[in-house]
Amino acid sequence: MGKDNQLKFIDLFAGIGGTRIAFEEAGCKCVFSSEWDKFARETYKANFNEVPHGDITEIKSSEIPDHDILVAGFPCQPFSISGVSKKNSLGRPHGFQDPTQGTLFFEIKRIIKDKKPKAFLLENVKNLQTHDKGRTFKVIKSTLKNLGYHIFPKVIDAVNYVPQHRERIYIVGFKEKIKFNFPNKVPLYRPKLKDILEDSVDNKYILSDKLWKYLQEYAAKHRAKGNGFGYGLANPEGHTRTLSARYYKDGSEILIPMGENCNPRRLTPIECARLMGFTQLEPNYKIPVSDTQAYRQFGNSVVVPLVHDIALEIVKALQEKKIIEKTVCCANEELIIQENY
Repeated sequence: MGKDNQLKFIDLFAGIGGTRIAFEEAGCKCVFSSEWDKFARETYKANFNEVPHGDITEIKSSEIPDHDILVAGFPCQPFSISGVSKKNSLGRPHGFQDPTQGTLFFEIKRIIKDKKPKAFLLENVKNLQTHDKGRTFKVIKSTLKNLGYHIFPKVIDAVNYVPQHRERIYIVGFKEKIKFNFPNKVPLYRPKLKDILEDSVDNKYILSDKLWKYLQEYAAKHRAKGNGFGYGLANPEGHTRTLSARYYKDGSEILIPMGENCNPRRLTPIECARLMGFTQLEPNYKIPVSDTQAYRQFGNSVVVPLVHDIALEIVKALQEKKIIEKTVCCANEELIIQENY
């Protein structure tokens, strides 16, 4: 794709730039980014030599450059299973009722309405579909449709790209009614956890006796109650559970076995980067923050090669502009119009 006809995109809720990498590798040009977290901004600056704009709620649409594609992985905590459970236990609102994060979707709506991009990609947790008995997702779909966009939502597990079970919903939308297909990767070799492990790690990543004892007792207590809560001892020949932003707390969802006479360990930040598909960027991708912040950042990031494949399909759809045709068929002597969302 030549520079003259290079598609331009904006990177909202940019985090540490996973979506930016994906779309730039698909031949697009980033013309604007926004991220409010100061530590994520630090990592973004270290890798892209620019500081993202701040809080999107304080940025006028007129201050955002015109663009072809809007990309936004808006905050998932108000809709995630763990986030909802925690807020319910504390008696706090979640979803759209969350006063700090739940309304950020409507900032996306504002920008789409004002800037009218040709296409967009939104990413969130799988639970977005079922949150509040499906009402949240219904509002999102109707909002995007009312803006004049034809949408394609799909839940995709990243396990064919990285050795991690990570289901996320991707919502692609186009201003024109053009054909779009999500990537359908069927690898000859499915990545294994052992592929991303470092050869040697610092002893600080090995769990202390106190923490390991606590995690085992915690798991045993919940097993006795018939619950599935507990630590996740990963099989190096397989894949891991989902890496979350809370990984910094104890690493319990993904623990690496170290043998019979040694406590398991947590992943290193570099291994977390690899688990999110930043592998191809080594050793150039910089992690300038503490381990705690790095765990938060990679747990909140996207799986880069998966988003890259989606980006390629979006670019392809915009270039080919194959119009979706209505198909008319007869059933019970009635004409039924079949079309996508």
